[in-house]
Amino acid sequence: MLTFDTFQALDFRTEEDAKHEVMLRLFTAVLYGLTNGYVLRNSAHLKSSSFLRAAARSVRHFILMPPIHEALQTLTSDGQHLLALLEKNIRSVHVSSLCLTDRRTQAALYVLHRLLDHGLSTHLMLSVHCPLGLAWLLQGRGSRYQDPELDQRMCCGGSAKADRIHEGPGAEPTDSDAQRDPVSSCKRAKMEEDQAPAPSFDVSPQLLCRTFSPCDAASAGACPFGRITRLEIRSCGWDSLRVLSFYLPTFFCLQSLTLHSTAIFREPQVSAFAAALKQLSDASCSGLVHLNMGILPCIGLLKTLLTAGPRLQALCVEFQEALWGPQCLLDHAEPHMADLPLEKLTVKVSQLQTDADFLTSVLRRCPRLTWLHVAGIRLPTGSSQSGLLRTLSEYNRCLKVLILEDIKLCDCLPDVLKLLRGCRLEELRLTDCRLLEKCGDPGGSLVELVSALKIPSLHSLGLAQNRLAKNVCELAELFCGASQSSLRLLDIRSNFIQPADLLRFADRLRVHRPPHRLTLDLRKNPGDRDPETWSAALQSLQPFSHPLVEGWSSTDTMADHVSNM
Repeated sequence: MLTFDTFQALDFRTEEDAKHEVMLRLFTAVLYGLTNGYVLRNSAHLKSSSFLRAAARSVRHFILMPPIHEALQTLTSDGQHLLALLEKNIRSVHVSSLCLTDRRTQAALYVLHRLLDHGLSTHLMLSVHCPLGLAWLLQGRGSRYQDPELDQRMCCGGSAKADRIHEGPGAEPTDSDAQRDPVSSCKRAKMEEDQAPAPSFDVSPQLLCRTFSPCDAASAGACPFGRITRLEIRSCGWDSLRVLSFYLPTFFCLQSLTLHSTAIFREPQVSAFAAALKQLSDASCSGLVHLNMGILPCIGLLKTLLTAGPRLQALCVEFQEALWGPQCLLDHAEPHMADLPLEKLTVKVSQLQTDADFLTSVLRRCPRLTWLHVAGIRLPTGSSQSGLLRTLSEYNRCLKVLILEDIKLCDCLPDVLKLLRGCRLEELRLTDCRLLEKCGDPGGSLVELVSALKIPSLHSLGLAQNRLAKNVCELAELFCGASQSSLRLLDIRSNFIQPADLLRFADRLRVHRPPHRLTLDLRKNPGDRDPETWSAALQSLQPFSHPLVEGWSSTDTMADHVSNM
């Protein structure tokens, strides 16, 4: 019996998002015959065609599971009316797996064709490591590139010519193209060496449509091809990255690209991808503005990507120190580099030491930055993050969202205060920043920080994993005095807040109530140390806040607390 996990905690921004997720999970479970307690208890109502039709009208995301052939086969036969509804409503498709050498995959390919080409889906997510499958999904759906090997495999019996996907000028690289672009030529040679088995059945979208479509629709003419504007590859190996690099230079309709690698990419692989990205960026009709890529071997590749994509408005990169191969050298030179149009930048680093100057040199070129998330910047002993904070104060004054995670800030409190007083932040998250570590007067330092946090524009504050403990009471000062904070969300998870400390905090808040109903995140704190006191504190908070709590074992909480010390 197939089951799916129902115990994963999820956060939603709106009630509508939560309702949509519930409907999506129910629809997916019923469609594929997955079960959980709720589905079993309500099977009489859920396992009906009327529920599936109602759900198909409301869901906007479809999860394709090719291994469950029977459900997809039903969509191609008796469930054509349901597929027609999905075609009109689905906006994004998630492909969990895809194997073009399995004949039973034909039904999955037909469903994909209907949703991506006949339907309205422009967002494609892949959790599949299959370069040939990736090529099939990209072929004809935005890029002018035509993979000749896939073209030959599109149908059997030599009928590929009759159904070749639309070709425009320059669709296939010529010899002169190879001379101009030796990187692509090299990649093509490597790709042609792959020995993937050819499918022994028709995989052409046109032929699949003629095979599976109802008789009254089979002769409706040539099928259209959709346009992928948002692509996510969540299990991207080097061979998949290589396939993508063929299509990328002419993928003009692509607006957002996310690549999560199965292992750390090597520097030459990233450089080859950057060459394809540069060709796309050089085209005036390029639409790519968002790139999310990881895991990269060194932070120096940040500049490589920014040079290749100078028109990117949002960039998210994750780095992890590679244990093999030569380490790339960081280039700190800034010879009159032009400003970048970046509005959002996320940099996550997992390595023992990081050169923060390299990051600040990039930030100085981003005057329009409104969102910054930096995680894991660890400096040599004796260094501080003052340089990063001063750069933000001086060069990034448009910041509205600042997220600093796993960054030691306890030794540069004056720079934190200066940054807060000179900006107009709407959201601030300082997670695991050791704000009070080694402070002679933790309470006094927190009072100073609280005073600077009374920014009229600030509506969301996160101080998770900062070991506030009994000092949490000082946060009540946010709502005291003439200049009260206008916070709507306060996240103080994982701060080892004891029930008695929470009760004192609640008593002080009751005297100085927040001007707006406050969402108060109290998860991962040891409330079970004194359940009665914890319950009394929550009851005191109820009239003016919405506490978020969950059951926790003190043993687990203490272990988590000690591990972060």
